Amino acid sequence: MTNADFLESSFPEPVELPDLDPTGPGRFFNRELSWLGFNWRVLEEAENPRVPLLERLRFLSISATNLDEFYTVRVAGLRELAHAGNTSPAADGLSPTEQLVLIDEDARSLMKTQQRVLTALQKEMQDNGISILRREDLSEEEVKHLDDVFLARVFPVLSPLAIDPAHPFPFIPNNGYALALQMERRSDKRTLQALLPIPAQIDRFVALPGDTMRFLPLEDLLLLKIPTLFPGYKLKAHFGFRVLRDSDLEVEDEAEDLVREFEVALKRRRRGEVVRLTHSAGAPPKLMAVIMAELGVSDAEVIELDGMIGMSDLSELVTDARSDLLWPSFTPRVPERVTDFDGDMFAAIRQKDMLLHHPYETFDMVVRFLHQAALDPNVVAIKQTLYRTSKDSPIVEALCEAAEDGKSVTALVELKARFDEAANIRQSRRLERAGAHVVYGFIDLKTHAKISTVVRREGKDLVTYTHYGTGNYHPITARIYTDLSLFTCDAKLGRDATKVFNYLSGYAPPEGLDNLAISPTTLKPRLLEMIAAEAEYARAGKPAEIWAKMNSIIDSEVIDALYTASQAGVKISLVVRGICGLRPGIAGLSENIRVKSIIGRFLEHSRIVCFGNGFGLQSKKARVFISSADWMGRNLNRRVETLIEIENATVKAQIVSQVMAANLADVAQSWVMGPEGSFTRPIIPEGEFAFNCHRFFMENPSLSGRGSAGASDVPKLTHTED
Repeated sequence: MTNADFLESSFPEPVELPDLDPTGPGRFFNRELSWLGFNWRVLEEAENPRVPLLERLRFLSISATNLDEFYTVRVAGLRELAHAGNTSPAADGLSPTEQLVLIDEDARSLMKTQQRVLTALQKEMQDNGISILRREDLSEEEVKHLDDVFLARVFPVLSPLAIDPAHPFPFIPNNGYALALQMERRSDKRTLQALLPIPAQIDRFVALPGDTMRFLPLEDLLLLKIPTLFPGYKLKAHFGFRVLRDSDLEVEDEAEDLVREFEVALKRRRRGEVVRLTHSAGAPPKLMAVIMAELGVSDAEVIELDGMIGMSDLSELVTDARSDLLWPSFTPRVPERVTDFDGDMFAAIRQKDMLLHHPYETFDMVVRFLHQAALDPNVVAIKQTLYRTSKDSPIVEALCEAAEDGKSVTALVELKARFDEAANIRQSRRLERAGAHVVYGFIDLKTHAKISTVVRREGKDLVTYTHYGTGNYHPITARIYTDLSLFTCDAKLGRDATKVFNYLSGYAPPEGLDNLAISPTTLKPRLLEMIAAEAEYARAGKPAEIWAKMNSIIDSEVIDALYTASQAGVKISLVVRGICGLRPGIAGLSENIRVKSIIGRFLEHSRIVCFGNGFGLQSKKARVFISSADWMGRNLNRRVETLIEIENATVKAQIVSQVMAANLADVAQSWVMGPEGSFTRPIIPEGEFAFNCHRFFMENPSLSGRGSAGASDVPKLTHTED
């Protein structure tokens, strides 16, 4: 399939589905099954021969990590509803119990495929000098080497535990991995059952000396050392098992001390009910029955795997020591305009609005913005939202430095950022010790907006410099997530940001926002209004088109609005990385909608929506927005999110003619969604060029330029070969 053929197939002939009720639940695709479909696409990258070997191993690890989190959050919630007898259907008409049956079938198939993919990858890894060994593969010399490793690094943290009436069954935490052992005492043949928890504090793979890279799984080292751990006993049978627990937090609505309440909730998470128990093959039935009874799981929650347990740990083997098996190195660019002003962010922003496209343009500019503000004697105040950030965050460091210097610093720290709650508690206490004013937003709403403001005294005036982002203030993930950063000193956008911060700290909903729309009040109505307006343009025979990019779309009102627009003749192109509850390409319902997903070197994360506005997307009158919100009920109704209209003509052209055009033109990393919810990717013959938007942005420094973008920057599918 050529690039042109693929792009043409993005708007395939509409499919006739005479049995589909366009007003019934069948017009939606199930959220959970759509998410599993996304994870299948991630897993298939582990088999993509165009991807370097260790990057394929990384994709396999990511698919396992994703699936674990899916079980601890989404499946746990459905399971709770089913156990409570809740039969309320989802938007697509499936009850919690019906969804669990379909999830279980698909997830078991996914895990079986993961094992097959690992087997294939291991063969290729061996050909490249990387081996995962079993204990029977070791030489005598290697066994002696491991004696020292075991005693020095492993033995001190082990806790072998007998299973008998005198020893209560131990608590196995979420993600806990343990060996179940059945042994026989040599002296009298008496049976002993025991558990050997595998410490999470130690690397899963033990490196062996030698010219090639050889690793022994930690569980194999422990089995090798059973005589040391259980003197006088002989190992008769064993298996490994891993536990996943319900990880949703429940926080009291009237909690007086929100931080303390979250600390208590985090402890409860570790002890949540078991939602999945995976175990290796060969488990003795009686020992397995004991463990299932103690953990409170039924056969439905138990999955036997013929292979490796806990594939998320494979990420340990993705090492820079074999850079030849990784993506070629890439250094994000420093924007030329910042360089022109000798690194002065305020001077660069004063010249005109500046849009950065991460990771192609370095996230260090966001850090520099705040660090420069912390050191600048003319800066009087800084306000910042923090949803997720790194452990040793340079952004938190800059905020602390500014507070210690006497500047007014306000930090909104979101304690409800799932799986980052503990880290955010630590950051909030650090900020408070430095003298910053820390607020936590709302108990019933997550603050997911990405805003930073710096108020600077310039002559007699106070000027507000504002950063709006589509991604988190996290320097580590910013290396692999594609996101947009808008820097501006536009007074209207500065006032809007200040009003949002006042809302977060004072709970009074903002009024009179000049540009911004926010969830949970005005963002969704603004979207619906713009979609409806585009439909009216189509009915009037004017150019009508919508381009949008996001992680997920599942909100039924927004989907129905898109269906209505499609029926009116609006051409709608969606780039949806993950969950998609919309069914494209159905005659009479969605024949003018195409949906594609991009899975590649970088994780697509930016949220963008562009409306032709009756003039077309290449017109200066098109309306372009960036956002922190996906089109999901939680984002539109239960979070504080932002939708910013881009009014600067240069920035608008960058987004439409570069970012969105390249995403829609991508072939090499793209999957196209069909009406039934499945995704297909083009078969690209060896040696044939396929446009790759990630590579395009890495190789075109002109895109970062000084903001001089236009229609001429639309990717041409005749560039050098992929």
